[in-house]
Amino acid sequence: MYGMNPAQMKQMMKQLGIKTTEIDATKVIIETPNGRIVLPSPQVVHMDMKGQQMFQVIAGEVKEEPKEKEIPEEDIKMVAEQAEVSEEEAKKALEENDGDIAEAIMSLKGE
Repeated sequence: MYGMNPAQMKQMMKQLGIKTTEIDATKVIIETPNGRIVLPSPQVVHMDMKGQQMFQVIAGEVKEEPKEKEIPEEDIKMVAEQAEVSEEEAKKALEENDGDIAEAIMSLKGE
């Protein structure tokens, strides 16, 4: 297979019952428990092998994005009410204090 021209490779795969289609992808994102792996401008080939779906992804550039900690809406509202600030300010304070409600309120009140 190594050194085979693409037309021969495609013909051989067709004989084996493997259908391939190039996908004009602009980005591939892989979600992981710790964040996301982003592949901008990948080459993606979809393969159908007797009902089994496979995707081959070739990426030139790889970007890793850490998972952002989600702050519950009720925490934001509580901090906003207790510190008498906007919800945007409360959310920022919670993010800066790793979601700790008491620390966020104290930082907003200047304590």
